[in-house]
Amino acid sequence: MKLKKSIALFTEAQKHIPGGVNSPVRAFKSVGGDPIFMAKAKGAYLYDADGNKYIDYIGSWGPMILGHAHKDVVKAVRSQIRKSSSYGTPTALEVLMAGLLSSNCPNVDKIRMVNSGTEACMSALRVARGYTGKNKFIKFAGNYHGHADAFLVNAGSGVATLGIQAIPGVTASVAADTLSAEYNNIEVVKKLVEENRGEIAAIILEPVAGNMGCIPPSEDFLQGLRTICDEENIVLIFDEVMTGFRLAFGGAQELYGVHADLVTYGKIIGGGMPVGAFGGKEEIMNMVAPVGKVYQGGTLSGNPIAMIAGHTTLSILQQNPEIYTSLETKTEYLAAGLYDAFAATTYPVCINRVGSMLSLHFGTRAVENFEDASAADNTFFNKFFHHMLSNGVYLPPSAFETWFLSDAISYKDLNKTIKLAKKFAKKN
Repeated sequence: MKLKKSIALFTEAQKHIPGGVNSPVRAFKSVGGDPIFMAKAKGAYLYDADGNKYIDYIGSWGPMILGHAHKDVVKAVRSQIRKSSSYGTPTALEVLMAGLLSSNCPNVDKIRMVNSGTEACMSALRVARGYTGKNKFIKFAGNYHGHADAFLVNAGSGVATLGIQAIPGVTASVAADTLSAEYNNIEVVKKLVEENRGEIAAIILEPVAGNMGCIPPSEDFLQGLRTICDEENIVLIFDEVMTGFRLAFGGAQELYGVHADLVTYGKIIGGGMPVGAFGGKEEIMNMVAPVGKVYQGGTLSGNPIAMIAGHTTLSILQQNPEIYTSLETKTEYLAAGLYDAFAATTYPVCINRVGSMLSLHFGTRAVENFEDASAADNTFFNKFFHHMLSNGVYLPPSAFETWFLSDAISYKDLNKTIKLAKKFAKKN
């Protein structure tokens, strides 16, 4: 595989961009080697600057649930951009999008559009603090809620990938209000609440973890959190930036039947454009300015290009619910094939899957939290990653990241992936 242009681009990029990338996990620091620069994508495939083709299991880290450059999304964006890419004023598209989200997301009465998942989570926490008059909050080790200061304590995703434990620039006073618990451990949460009774504004989590690999909630974990929050006047925040509209049209709330007080969204709701949103119960959302005194603003919030791309994507999903069934079936097929690929070896393998999210962990048979994910043989994963990459399969470049399948991926693509995994298993 020739990568001459990618190598040249990375060399040039490092002169102008820290590390040569605009998001750390893209740098291949975890898996080794240099990042590959993409030139285009279509359907289930990525094409790099040298013309190499890859089956894509990243999907722009989740948004491309329909596949890249879906014809209806492209058509909608082209139609809007002729009118302007931004106004700085309210638009009908924002109203249309807010109505679609609030009418299909459980327990979301009102919603505010922002520009990223980081903004959404940062704003939701601020609103929870304003609503309760309390400052502390509980998060879970290995959950990633963006790079706002308060969330970078025991975070997953790129922070875990780079092995960063302490973040320069995050003050001790900010970190002191962040209480960290083990994911899937309700007893630790109860202990933290008892030790900080009357001081905790919110509990925030990924209802299905996606930033330490894909880790589903254990039985009664989400309901246990809901019960604690009801008893202690704590705002329960679900970070559905990944899971929203991917696991079901109503997200993890619909899938598990547990409703949060505030929910954050991103990725799919922008159809590949930069976007985020937070919403929830009316009495809480009415704390947000200009109705309330909790300030949040953004020049490009509700950007018309993001709104039309997202609304088109969501409309396709809403009108074609069989997409979710198809994605579930394909992901289950891939998981079974990967298990089969390593069945002939004595090496332990764990594959976690929820809907169209999946992760593969080596050297262990169970991954239920960040400690488990960290204890897996991630060096072996790196070897597997490069085997797949060199054969035209693009996996997330970190064992701590989730694979995302798109509707565009075919069984031919899945069979190629499984065949390559079998070949790797046989050699190693």
